[in-house]
Amino acid sequence: MVTIVVRDNNVEQALRALKKKMQREGTFREMKRRKFYEKPSERRARQKAEAVRRARKLQRKKMQREGLI
Repeated sequence: MVTIVVRDNNVEQALRALKKKMQREGTFREMKRRKFYEKPSERRARQKAEAVRRARKLQRKKMQREGLI
């Protein structure tokens, strides 16, 4: 549960902090994903694509650290 404290009646600042926390936790992405039903096969395909994307990103970072790129 996310808790945001409103200080000095500054609601705008509290909203910005809330949005930032929700963004970091992935809540917005989750809400967008759950807006419509996702078939199990589509879910598996999406998860596999995400895993491939993460692996490629990790590989790129590793290559860059080693000075190959």
